[in-house]
Amino acid sequence: MTKADIVNEIAKNTGIDKVAVLTTVEAFMDAVKDSLAKDENVYLRGFGSFVVKKRAQKTARNISKNTTIIIPEHNIPAFKPAKTFTIAVKK
Repeated sequence: MTKADIVNEIAKNTGIDKVAVLTTVEAFMDAVKDSLAKDENVYLRGFGSFVVKKRAQKTARNISKNTTIIIPEHNIPAFKPAKTFTIAVKK
C-alpha cells in the first residue's frame, strides 16, 4: 500500500477531500520525523511506537580493499508494533 492508497482509503471512509487528507498524512509523517530527529520517541496507543535505537560503534571490513573500518555509534529509527497490532496481523 502506498501513501496515495492510504489517502484514497481515508478519503473514501471519512468523506474528507483528498487534498485535506494528503496534507494531514504528510503533516503526521513530518511530526514523527521531527520528533525522532530530536531523539524523542512517538507512542501511538493501540498501534505502536516509533523509537530511536542507538547502534554501538563496531568494526567492519571493506572486502574490496581488504581494510578494516570503524563504523561510529549512530541512531536509527525503528517501529515497534503494539500487542493488539501484532495480534490483528497474525489472524
